[in-house]
Amino acid sequence: MMIEQVADPMPQAGIAKVVLELDVNNHPGVMSHICNLFARRAFNVEGILCMPVSDGKRSRIWLLVFEDHRLEQMIRQLEKLEDVLNVRRHGAEHEVFERLEGFFH
Repeated sequence: MMIEQVADPMPQAGIAKVVLELDVNNHPGVMSHICNLFARRAFNVEGILCMPVSDGKRSRIWLLVFEDHRLEQMIRQLEKLEDVLNVRRHGAEHEVFERLEGFFH
């Protein structure tokens, strides 16, 4: 039996957040694959937003995550997932989460 090593999560105080914008094929299980990738590596996702785009065959997922030394590796692993078509990185000030904060305060 193989036991997977999980990296210790970094303390989150003082670490900047970033927004990852993913274009994905829209079908059952895609969100699960993406979330499991983060969970297996003990990489916390602070926020998730997902909406279908255009004809519904694709979706756009925004992930709010902490920027730490593991982020570049996580992006490379996301890009390897079959249903992930594109990954873009934005600063935490990206308007998608800025606008949503008003609904939670």
